[in-house]
Amino acid sequence: MRRPSVLFLNRVYPPGRGATGRVLRDLARSFAREGWNVTVITTGLKALKERDGGVRVIRLKSAGKPGSAFGYAIVWLKILFVALRLSKTDLVVSMSDPPFLVSAGQIVKRIKGARHIHWCQDLYPDVFPAINVIFPAFVMKAMKSLTRANMKRADKVVVIGRCMAERLTVDGITPGHITIIPNWPDFELAPLPDDIGQFNGHGVEPQTSRGVRGDFRPFDQQHKQGQKFRVLYAGNLGKAHPIKTIVQAASMLAEEHPEIEFVFVGDGPRFERLARERAKRHLDNIRLMPYQPLGKLRAVMESGDVHVVSMKHEAAGAIVPCKLYSALAAQRPCIFIGPSQSESAMVVKDFKAGAIVAQGDAASLASEIKRYCLSADDWFAAHNGAREAAQVFVPKDAIKAWVDRAWAVVEPGMDGAGKPPKQEQEQGRAQEAA
Repeated sequence: MRRPSVLFLNRVYPPGRGATGRVLRDLARSFAREGWNVTVITTGLKALKERDGGVRVIRLKSAGKPGSAFGYAIVWLKILFVALRLSKTDLVVSMSDPPFLVSAGQIVKRIKGARHIHWCQDLYPDVFPAINVIFPAFVMKAMKSLTRANMKRADKVVVIGRCMAERLTVDGITPGHITIIPNWPDFELAPLPDDIGQFNGHGVEPQTSRGVRGDFRPFDQQHKQGQKFRVLYAGNLGKAHPIKTIVQAASMLAEEHPEIEFVFVGDGPRFERLARERAKRHLDNIRLMPYQPLGKLRAVMESGDVHVVSMKHEAAGAIVPCKLYSALAAQRPCIFIGPSQSESAMVVKDFKAGAIVAQGDAASLASEIKRYCLSADDWFAAHNGAREAAQVFVPKDAIKAWVDRAWAVVEPGMDGAGKPPKQEQEQGRAQEAA
């Protein structure tokens, strides 16, 4: 059978930072291993064409993250222009960065005769209010009508959470048109065999088949202060990830529980604000660390005794923080600070992997942190839930689901390996024998 082709559209692709670029790279490489011809149109510091294993990467020159709507529009137009200049592809997959790439995917579909899947990582324009981007009501209504119309015309819409699917069905997109495929943690966080944990009085000493803490110990010795109980926020600290509740909880715990520390590892527009708040409040129990290389990812994630994930209430159904899946992959209890109806909250509740706290309720957050710090039983109960979740949210299952959906769109009636269903194969062999 001929090799099908797929074209991915997204502003971010490694080595550029960003969760969407990371999952895109994993998926693109997997499609290439499955025998697809794979092309990615993305951006970089300079324009070039390169190979990432079996993936052809076309980078358009862009000076980092655009700082305005005009900058995003320019990137959008560049991606569309290059996509239209390429030869015909069987499938185009549009993502959500820059916003409204679903419309670009539909244009490519109509002009090139391709199939189209929209991979909805962030739901626009719904997410704009959560990141403090304000448009007049009539503009928001027009943008929403346009995006929903293009989603309906796409061959399939893949969303990353149940809350996102629910919002789209309320807006008139039929459930059968939507597929839910959660994002996944980095391959570097894949579960190790026989992972167990042993409570050490304040935190946890994970024991693995590679020895006590494996490659976690060097990071721990360098960065962790004594036997402090670490509350870890790892990843991007963006505009949709408020910090006020966390800072207030840290302030409440500073004198009463000096054995508890709050560590933020990563980057993002709110890191500078967090540094100012720490200095203003004289909070020595808050530590800030820069973005860490991928080789230290497991060490960083396992250095936390409890992970916190934060999301604005207004962002429910519009975004799903990827950092939750990384925390679960590290088998750590998670405290989600945000709306209870969001996908992240539902995952934590489904697996009993931690606690849900409303934005602004710093007292409850401080209470939950103390509970996990002081109670081995509570910590291990949540740890066991996280460990169970880690066995569910694994890259191979999500990627297989993606490949299956792609085949179903490109070649209806084919399975994930590009073969007819088993019943049709058996009928064909029977006819040949006759």
